Amino acid sequence: MIKVKTREEIELMRESALIVSKTLGEVAKAIQPGVTTLQLDKIAEEFIRDHGAVPGFLGLYDFPNTLCMSPNSQVVHGIPNNDPLVDGDIISIDCGALKNGFYGDHAYTFPVGEIAPETEQLLKVTKESLYVGIREFKANNRVGDVGFAIQKYCESFGYGVVRELVGHGLGSEMHEDPEMPNYGKRGRGKKFVEGMVVAIEPMINMGTHRIRQHRDGWTITTLDGKPSAHFEHDVALIDGKPELLSTFAYIYEALGIESNEEAEFRQEALVL
Repeated sequence: MIKVKTREEIELMRESALIVSKTLGEVAKAIQPGVTTLQLDKIAEEFIRDHGAVPGFLGLYDFPNTLCMSPNSQVVHGIPNNDPLVDGDIISIDCGALKNGFYGDHAYTFPVGEIAPETEQLLKVTKESLYVGIREFKANNRVGDVGFAIQKYCESFGYGVVRELVGHGLGSEMHEDPEMPNYGKRGRGKKFVEGMVVAIEPMINMGTHRIRQHRDGWTITTLDGKPSAHFEHDVALIDGKPELLSTFAYIYEALGIESNEEAEFRQEALVL
């Protein structure tokens, strides 16, 4: 059952989402060849706790860390370790935080040093597909409209859209109704209603859409070993339109990137 949020609850969720956004911005400052994902995980946990929240993933379903760290052919749910990142890697970093009884949850895939042009294109298209999907999260549309839009966009570039892993509703629980697949048919699935909050998160592979899960019970990789990208935002349905609760602005500030990609999804300008 979909749990509709009040405006007051949505503002509390925005606070949680922005803690995640700021955490990703803090982690972005440290990403470079030679750093380990465990080092980045420690930065994130300390930052979240210092800002009055608790890590949303740590202990959730017995996950052992604060961040899901998924390099290269890993799709999602990678466990931080002591292996150093190397020039040319990409790393999906998924982060959650719990504050005031509500979760924030979003993700960004970072390049490490100089990456191959075809990998850079995968990241670009996957991030663009996130906003393609968010545009369909509006009054009277349905879950299938978002999935269809993301799938059509990514497959037009020859990429594989992961089927087994999906976005989700978000609130006092990390995973709520409805599930938000990145594929589907227009007009199918649950109808969007005012006050819904969802995490939309395309997981897109350079090659096949097929994946495999590893024996650790968490790590998921592409079946063909080609790279995978993952971007995620928290979005509320307000006045019939999508409103971003999370932001990549802190990441862009850390990396020196200028962008106005989020402007159309905010009723008020974001103040850093």
